[in-house]
Amino acid sequence: MPMQHRARSIPAVQHFTKTIAACAAAAVLIGTPLSLRSAQAGDVPTFAVDASWPKPLPNNWIMGQVGGITADAEGHIWVFQRPRSLTDDEKAAALDPPRTKCCVPAPPVLEFDADGNLLRSWGGPGEGYQWFGNEHGIEVSGGFVWLTGNANDDSQILKFTPDGKFVLQIGKIAPAKGSNDTTQLGRPAEVTVDKDANEVYIADGYGNRRVIVFDATTGAYKRHWGAYGKPPNDDKQAPYDPKAPVSQQFGNPVHCVKIANDGLVYVCDRTNNRIQVFKKDGSFVKEWFYEKNTLANGAVWDVVIWPDPKQTWLLSADGANNEIRVLKREDGTVAGHFGSNGRSAGQFHWVHTMAVDAKGNLYTGEVDTGKRIQKFKLTSDALR
Repeated sequence: MPMQHRARSIPAVQHFTKTIAACAAAAVLIGTPLSLRSAQAGDVPTFAVDASWPKPLPNNWIMGQVGGITADAEGHIWVFQRPRSLTDDEKAAALDPPRTKCCVPAPPVLEFDADGNLLRSWGGPGEGYQWFGNEHGIEVSGGFVWLTGNANDDSQILKFTPDGKFVLQIGKIAPAKGSNDTTQLGRPAEVTVDKDANEVYIADGYGNRRVIVFDATTGAYKRHWGAYGKPPNDDKQAPYDPKAPVSQQFGNPVHCVKIANDGLVYVCDRTNNRIQVFKKDGSFVKEWFYEKNTLANGAVWDVVIWPDPKQTWLLSADGANNEIRVLKREDGTVAGHFGSNGRSAGQFHWVHTMAVDAKGNLYTGEVDTGKRIQKFKLTSDALR
């Protein structure tokens, strides 16, 4: 707004000051003053929280903990949430008899458009497959929806059509058989799909200590590996100690796996506070550590790859310290970060999962008592 060369009344000045303060609070910037937000080619990604997203759910529904979130090729946002995580107070209208007017649990799978409108919902037990004890990861790729769970006997992943029609189950609900078994999973956290090779990669996970790869159509086993590309083992590990030599095995959970266009595979070794990078055949390339003194549930919960042509950046969610880091994909250095512990818009409580759409908008999901999703609009010119 142009400056006016006239005196303002005190109430007007107070209103102007409050407006500027509110704008500054809403702008989630990464090392960039509010006055320097003009877009420059090659900018580090910066964001502003969209407190109006998503729109209220229909049907008196309420969302529980958010296990997973992902963006599809149309820019729609898919959420995998945990209806059973809701307290009686939160789902009081679903009790018999109802205790209050609101609310009832939403279905586990929710699809939103970029404006926050709910487009589709489904999920839960059905014929031909075994549903999860605890909903966790979601990936949408090639016209299919992949889901994982991390309850004690969730040793399977499921594949559906976008309308919720069952397609494929890999593994089954039963005790895991260990990190070198090729028939069962072990509380898998997340999947990603290599469309060119028609393979599904699994961060496996909360029970096992590996990445494992299957044929995305038939479910046939392809290969697996542990930390540093070595065979995994399930020997008891000492609790994480930042002063000890780095672990030669993945910790639990192996929480994410993502594939870049150049074939590099990024794996979140959450409790060891590191990202390990591999080739698609499991050959180890490099690793990066973050907030090495973090003891509470680890500092590397999720990674997303930036959608510019060179995939210049990685975004990494830290659910223990409740911040999101912007990393240079080339060398893993931290270019900026935002977030803090809290429940206001733009803050996080156990930020668990992330997604980024083709326009550079970021979406986050929270577990524990967070039980929400948030949208952060891109405010810099970081897509060229």
